Amino acid sequence: MSGSNLSGNQKRRMKSASRLYAVQALFQMEASKLPIDVVSKEFEEHRMGVELDGVQLADGDIAHFNQVIAGAVNNQARIDQMTDRALVAKWPIARLDPTLRALFRAAGAEFVEGDTPPKVAIVEYVDVALAFSPDGKERGFVNAVLDHMAREARPEDFA
Repeated sequence: MSGSNLSGNQKRRMKSASRLYAVQALFQMEASKLPIDVVSKEFEEHRMGVELDGVQLADGDIAHFNQVIAGAVNNQARIDQMTDRALVAKWPIARLDPTLRALFRAAGAEFVEGDTPPKVAIVEYVDVALAFSPDGKERGFVNAVLDHMAREARPEDFA
């Protein structure tokens, strides 16, 4: 289905799915040391919108997915510094669970380069965090860190 034939809700669902895929891809890149082009191709061809073990995976917005992972890779040092400043001094980003690190990098890419309003991105990435932690224990932590990062990256959106 072409992008012009999609409803607003379908486009939003695809963008949301692309955020989840971006976090997974960034996690995979860190764990496997595979380059961005290899991981991106794998997700586009073998993860987004495919059936896996009898479950139909959601379609993702490929352009948004690629924008987020490229932004995270290209701005990783800046994003990691923003994340470190949002964390407790004795808990640097290197000590975080790799999934949370990937999540903060993906969200940071949207804060630094994206056009999504920061408050929308925060809600979206808190939802992604809940997909990895269904008990919701990290919800407040993730929300607080993302809020701090967004305010640093785009203070004009919080004036």
